[in-house]
Parts: sequence; C-alpha cells; structure tokens
Amino acid sequence: MLLGLVLLMCAAPCEPASEDNDASTVLGRGCGIPPEGVPVWNVSLETLPPGGQVQKGKKLVLICLATQGTGNITFSWYKGALGLTLGTKTQRSLTAKFEIPAVTDSDAEKYYCTADNGYRPSISELVSVTVRSPVSHPVLTLRVPGAQAFPGDVVELRCEAQSGSPPILYRFYLEDVILGSSSAPSGGGASFNLSLTAERSGNYSCEADNGLGSQRSEAVTLSVTGRRPAEDPCRNPPSPVPQVSNYINSAAPLQEQIVYENVNVVSGDEVYSLVYHTQQERQAAVDPQRTHTTDQDASAIYFKLKKASPADVDYEDAM
Repeated sequence: MLLGLVLLMCAAPCEPASEDNDASTVLGRGCGIPPEGVPVWNVSLETLPPGGQVQKGKKLVLICLATQGTGNITFSWYKGALGLTLGTKTQRSLTAKFEIPAVTDSDAEKYYCTADNGYRPSISELVSVTVRSPVSHPVLTLRVPGAQAFPGDVVELRCEAQSGSPPILYRFYLEDVILGSSSAPSGGGASFNLSLTAERSGNYSCEADNGLGSQRSEAVTLSVTGRRPAEDPCRNPPSPVPQVSNYINSAAPLQEQIVYENVNVVSGDEVYSLVYHTQQERQAAVDPQRTHTTDQDASAIYFKLKKASPADVDYEDAM
C-alpha cells in the first residue's frame, strides 16, 4: 500500500518499481527527495595568496572546500557581512574556485562560501582579505642646526613615502653605503639622526620597502664645512659696552681715566657731583731697581653746584 501511494503522488516523474528497484530507490528518482548519499560536511574557505594578503592589482583566488559530500555540489561565494553574492558553480567535486582578476581597495573585506548537494547548505567561517599597496618613491629631507653644517652637528635625515601599506622599513645611505635604518609600523615616515664629520660630505638618499618592492629617493647633497669659526659674532652677540669715557694721551707718560657718576640732589637746594680721578704711571726706564711697575693715586672730588634748574640740562658738558 505505501509503495502504491508514493507512485500515485509522483505520477510520471517517478519510475515504476521493478525487481531490481526497492522503495528507497524509487523515492530517490524524480520526486524531489535527495538520493541516498553523504551530505556535504565541514566546508572551509582558503585564499591564494595564502593568508588573505594580496597586492593591489593582482589576482585573488577564493577556494571553497568540503571535507565530504557525494554527487553534484553547488558552491557559492559571498562578500561582506551582508552576504553579497559573488558567484555560484555546480560540479561533481569537493573543491571549487572563484577568482577576482585584479583586486582594488574595495575588495578588502570578509568572505565566506557555502556548499550544498541537496541535503542542506554547509557554511564556512569568515576569512579576511587585506589589499596591500607597494610604496611610492620616498622623499628625503635633511635638517641641520644652522645655515651651514659643521663637524659635530647632528643632522636629522627624514624619509617618507606618500603611499604604501605598512609596515614600512626605511634605509638611509651616504653614496651607496648604508648608514642605518628605521621602521614605520603604522606607515608614514621615519627619521635617522647622524653626527657629522668632515668626511660625511656627499650625496644622501633613502629607500622605502614594505615587502612588495623597494623604492629609492632622489639624492640630496650635503657639504660639511671644515670646522666651526672660533668666534661667531652672529651666534654670540657681545655684551653691552659700559658707557664710560676714556681719555688716553699717548705723548705723556701718564694715563688719565675720568669717570662721572650720576648727579644727585642730596638735600635742599644743593646738587653734588662725584668725580673719580685716577692716574696711572708707566714704568720708568732709568730705574731698573724698582719692582713695582705702576703706582695709582685715586682721589674723589666733590663739587658743590648751584640749585638745579630746568636750564641745567647737561652737567657733564658744563664741567
């Protein structure tokens, strides 16, 4: 009775039973019920290049694999958390591939795939794809403390590539000899400090490398001056010269120095001016027994002036 009921429901699509066909075989032919077999199981997604690291403009291959499953298997690939369908392929195989011929920055996403042989779909885990860009030609900048470079100065070499996926390794050169290196884990530029010597004049350059090919900068010429001047008035301005009037008479054996201090009103209507008078005697040529070469005689002279008035403008000129 059961076999007759099934044949009635399937009508033409189902094949009649025979001596070699049992009920289960008939159920699997043309009635929309999967035949006996093994469901797809343990689906995963892999990428080429491995690890999901692909260079911009290069080909990306998404490989969908099933550990087991029989019959024709339908594979589908999806992009992003919303599941944008990329493509579908049906074949009698446990593996299928989907290719993106030239990736762009927008292809940096999460991907997954499914496999179905009529029982139920099996879904892979999400796989992240990173699109990496090679570095551009870097630019080298030299920074010295002043307008000229002297031995002992510390020069900063700054190298920066305007584009390129991190991390970036920078190498610094004098002519073709490497001076050192510095890395930029998050991208951008990097610096290297160098103490100058007279032998370090020449052409400087730098190189940027992020594993997708290296790029070299243009050369920058630096001339190191022999040595710094002993006294540079531009860097060390002289101390202010005291406003002192010196009078020297080369014809006389004595030197006089007169210093005028400020004029002050001491008390009442009287104004006083303090004048120091110093005489310096040179060594006498006719007296070799003398051991002291100079004899100073300083005296202070006070002048009592009349009452100060607006007309008394310059007391030094008056004396």
